[in-house]
Amino acid sequence: MTHPADAAPPTSFVDLHAHSTASDGSQRPAAAVAAAHAAGLTAFALTDHDTLAGIPEAQVAADACGLRLIAGVELSVHQGAEEVHLLGLHIRDVAALQERLELYRDHRRARAQRIVEKLNVAGLAVTMDAVLAAADGGAIGRPHVARALVAGGFVRDVREAFDKWLAAGRAAYVDKERLDIAEGIRIIHEAGGIAVYAHPGPDGRRETIEPLVALGLDGLEVRHPSHSREDELRLAALAGFLGLVVSGGSDWHGAMQGGRVLGAMQVPLAWLETQDRRVRERRGAAA
Repeated sequence: MTHPADAAPPTSFVDLHAHSTASDGSQRPAAAVAAAHAAGLTAFALTDHDTLAGIPEAQVAADACGLRLIAGVELSVHQGAEEVHLLGLHIRDVAALQERLELYRDHRRARAQRIVEKLNVAGLAVTMDAVLAAADGGAIGRPHVARALVAGGFVRDVREAFDKWLAAGRAAYVDKERLDIAEGIRIIHEAGGIAVYAHPGPDGRRETIEPLVALGLDGLEVRHPSHSREDELRLAALAGFLGLVVSGGSDWHGAMQGGRVLGAMQVPLAWLETQDRRVRERRGAAA
């Protein structure tokens, strides 16, 4: 029997969704870990977009301060014609998965170049060098093009950049190279991780999620800043019905996105412990 003194305190929280400069966050991986530690978190997942390049730096920082780091990634995948996001958590083979994702990284750079060319044709003299500077070595995405537009004085803010130029249907929009959700789940499992449907919101319903369980989906992100209380209750019930683990996080991007604060979603440590059990089951089945 576990003695009450040995149990984790009820205020132990984790944050299982956050970003750094390895993708589109504003803080380096080590600084993100420091922020998680300062927030009093028990564990923290770094889940940059389509890259695990920040994990080694984050792991050194986490080891130094005694914080548990969950190696993660947020993949942009397609479910039919719709783009959705898939969190890969508890990645064991970080280097192997990162090598695989480098191909998609090359596609992201080529896409950014095409976006810049469209903007130039429209009369906005933004450069690819400015986009690379905004990315600061991270996996390039439309937010970096938006920041370059802001820095160049072409738009007032990132929202205007998307609304006028970068959103789907706008003049400078370029579609992504598509990764199917089944393939995304598969490569996460091959890297020793579990696959969690990120911030499904009102679209997180049985008819949407149940087909993915057959593909190996492991969990649902229940707590997210974009979710209403109704979303949380529905997703938690759906996860229980389908035998999925639950997850949650702030989707923190750093100081530039102050509304999403590390630890604010108060994800309980017990959720992480349930994920740990699912990870052991996955790896045991694959052995």
